Amino acid sequence: MRIVDLIQKKRDNIELTKEEIDYFLDEVQNNNMPDYQLSSFLMATYFNGMTDNEMIEFTKKMRDSGDIIKFEKLNKYLVDKHSTGGVGDKVTVVLAPIIAALGMGTTKLSGRGLGHTGGTIDKFESIKGFKFSGTKEEIQKIANACGIGLMGSSDKIVPLDKKIYALRDVTATVASIPLIASSIMSKKLAVQSDVIILDVKVGDGAFMKDINSASLLAQAMIKIGKGVDRKTYAILTNMDEPLGKSIGNAVEIIEGIEALKGNYEDDLFEVVSEIASLAILSKGDIKDKNEAKKMVKEVIDNKKALEKLKEFISNSGGDKDIVDNYELLPKAKNEYKVISKKAGYVEKIKAEEIGHAAMIIGAGRRTKEDELDYAAGIILSKKVSDYVKEGEVLATILYNNSESLEDSINNILDAYVISDKKVEKPKSILKIIE
Repeated sequence: MRIVDLIQKKRDNIELTKEEIDYFLDEVQNNNMPDYQLSSFLMATYFNGMTDNEMIEFTKKMRDSGDIIKFEKLNKYLVDKHSTGGVGDKVTVVLAPIIAALGMGTTKLSGRGLGHTGGTIDKFESIKGFKFSGTKEEIQKIANACGIGLMGSSDKIVPLDKKIYALRDVTATVASIPLIASSIMSKKLAVQSDVIILDVKVGDGAFMKDINSASLLAQAMIKIGKGVDRKTYAILTNMDEPLGKSIGNAVEIIEGIEALKGNYEDDLFEVVSEIASLAILSKGDIKDKNEAKKMVKEVIDNKKALEKLKEFISNSGGDKDIVDNYELLPKAKNEYKVISKKAGYVEKIKAEEIGHAAMIIGAGRRTKEDELDYAAGIILSKKVSDYVKEGEVLATILYNNSESLEDSINNILDAYVISDKKVEKPKSILKIIE
């Protein structure tokens, strides 16, 4: 078997067998393949895609390239929620404690933010002393203790993905649906769960800008999940404006806590409630979605979910008292109120612009090496369909370093589109794919 022959088959759109895929990826993992050959294969895949069987076998081999995390002692129905990334996306902060309070468990890998999108790890690490699980032993211990098992990225889990993505990034093949799907799902399948729920963000602040491409990605990931007998569902959610009102790290932890206290933004609660309800229904004990949503509301109202968040923070080395005292979180020294220059209705808030405005004041990273300012962030005062008067506050910038403040202000002003006509509130849930 020769690599060049496999590249030729992919170029000519001929399906590769399991044995050929295994051989090809073994050569990648063992560093026996020059970059130019892997690059050729990636470009051929970009143009010709993969069959369902190719995609499933490719993902399985990626998954098996590193550690597989199992929870032998955790006798719970395990839910793995994955978000494709967005602006103000603090869903995991709210969802994981709710899932735990409902008697299920959350087990997943979480990432750091890059560019205009935030990361779950960064948000929780704004809590003093908080440390994410770095090994399968650590995630097992914390998941057993409180029902929430979140782990940071590890070189031991799906190491093949890191090698392949490094070349995808510099060969303009990142946007390949089967390569995106296999990258995401290989990491999902490397961690034991009973169901995977994919929160595929759609719109201005998301990687997938339109509902058609988002649907194709969701369907590809569902095919992979079902191909290995893992229950997999996808929810397409709106990212044409930021989710909730806060964008940053400490500020998103505060908004997440407030949501668990019952003081939630409608769009955030709608997304969290939909995902949690789908998790409940997938377990099979409850058949009615309205009943499932009542169960979600109940664990918020009786503060069980809030207590689970405290347990998770404490078990992770953080100070659980931050739940009742936000002064224990990093706080910016300065704030700047961005004022509307005209009256009207908010027609659109360009989420990517808001994400960029937060990034340049220190709430995000331009490069992976950048250090975060956990206190920096943006709090929106107006959302889409709200009426704003001339001179009224659109958003507040929280910052310590004023170097990029002017650019951040201009980003926010550019992000807000004000119209004379009232627009409807956008739907948070665009589509559910099972």
